Amino acid sequence: MVVDMGKKEDELVQQAVNQQQVQKEEEDDDVQALVHKIAGLAAAIAKLPSLSPSPEVNALFTELVTACVPPSAVDVEKLGPELQEMRARLIRLCADAEGLLEAHYSDLLAAFDNPLDHLALFPYFNNYILLSELEHGLLARHVPGPAPARVAFLGSGPLPLSSLVLAARHLPAASFDNYDICGEANERARRLVRADAELGARMAFRTSDVALVTRELASYDVVFLAALVGMAAEEKARVVEHLGRHMAPGGALVVRSAHGARGFLYPVVDPEEIRRGGFDVLAVHHPEGEVINSVIIARKPAVLVEAQAQAHGHGAVLSRPCQCCEMEARAHQKMEEVTSMEQLPS
Repeated sequence: MVVDMGKKEDELVQQAVNQQQVQKEEEDDDVQALVHKIAGLAAAIAKLPSLSPSPEVNALFTELVTACVPPSAVDVEKLGPELQEMRARLIRLCADAEGLLEAHYSDLLAAFDNPLDHLALFPYFNNYILLSELEHGLLARHVPGPAPARVAFLGSGPLPLSSLVLAARHLPAASFDNYDICGEANERARRLVRADAELGARMAFRTSDVALVTRELASYDVVFLAALVGMAAEEKARVVEHLGRHMAPGGALVVRSAHGARGFLYPVVDPEEIRRGGFDVLAVHHPEGEVINSVIIARKPAVLVEAQAQAHGHGAVLSRPCQCCEMEARAHQKMEEVTSMEQLPS
């Protein structure tokens, strides 16, 4: 009987192993089929004579997004060299098309007496509402305290929906400095707030390369880093390192990333790069619904202030915003990457 029981257990173990192997093979087949489909769409998009909004352009990008958004086992970091090159080209094509789409709708909205009353005309407006709600909820949970008074958005573009939604719905007392390297994009963005005196007074649009913004960074409570600022991994790493060098201790950083097949649409940001840039990573959130971008919440920790120590005749001391932040900083030092579907605070 004991021998029979042992054989039965061995058989059950083998069945489980076989089932896992079958599931792995099916998963691999699904991944290969998805990557093949995306590569075909990338080739078709690359052949388009223009990426400006048109029925053909819209149809191809809709098909691409539809393919990339569902959860999948794709790990874009494990792709071979040729597929990595295809992915890099595709992300740049997506960035160019997104810029043209936003410029088109910014011009369309500017024709209204009050453009802000018509933002829902933008086809992906609901995505920005959900993304802003997600980011604000994650910030409130992981960086508690007074609401931010000064916010910077890096890579705001001609249609700064993130800043507009955050300012109107979540941070009604905060001032926003929107940075973009393109002066024409900023001119378009300014037109959208011209009819709203209250919101316009809280919105500034600054034309600058992020690498040239230094002292101003220390004045912001929160800095948002758009997904397409620094599209290559090394470019993103340099941007994050620059922010870590110039942001104030305790300043929060919100970084947009991507996960799974969505990494064919936007750059994937490794949380370790955020840590190497001088930040504590507090949360990493990968949505599975309509919101495409992943969100990383980080904060610059307290720093050694030698001048303060010397003034008081002591060794180096830690300068922290408050006791609450001190406790959080210690806790966050031990936090591992958080990857879960979190419920937003009601």
